[in-house]
Amino acid sequence: MTLALALVLLSQAPQIAQPIAPQPLAGEQLDPVREARVQALAKLIRCPVCQGLSIADSPSPSARAQLEKLRDLVRQGKSDEEIIQYFEARFGETSLLLPKMDAKNLGLWFGPAVLLLFGFWVVFSQVRRKPAGEKAPLSTEPTEDEYLERVRSELER
Repeated sequence: MTLALALVLLSQAPQIAQPIAPQPLAGEQLDPVREARVQALAKLIRCPVCQGLSIADSPSPSARAQLEKLRDLVRQGKSDEEIIQYFEARFGETSLLLPKMDAKNLGLWFGPAVLLLFGFWVVFSQVRRKPAGEKAPLSTEPTEDEYLERVRSELER
């Protein structure tokens, strides 16, 4: 039974397997230096379909189309900054995987660290605080329980 299942799965493997990242179309190929630049820039641009993936890592058709547009902009001789500005102007700042560090995004950059420090402060202050119902002992002499004394006396016999 397992052999039959394995044979069926192996026979379907070529149809199931898909490339992980978008591949360049069969059209004009870029030279290796410009293709490496395209891949580096593609790692900075968010896929509009996939959550948290760049267009270099996404298999979606829209990411493939954006990657081709990126290749086209590199072919035209645009600088990296011009390409990033193009995608930001066209799709908004959310198209960038890393938000820009400016005044309106300071919370995104430093908010998690501030919240983590605040959480440590709250936990530390709660651990150091004595419970409200706990009172300090009135005498420093150890108090012995009658039962404990009887057990000790029984053991000494």
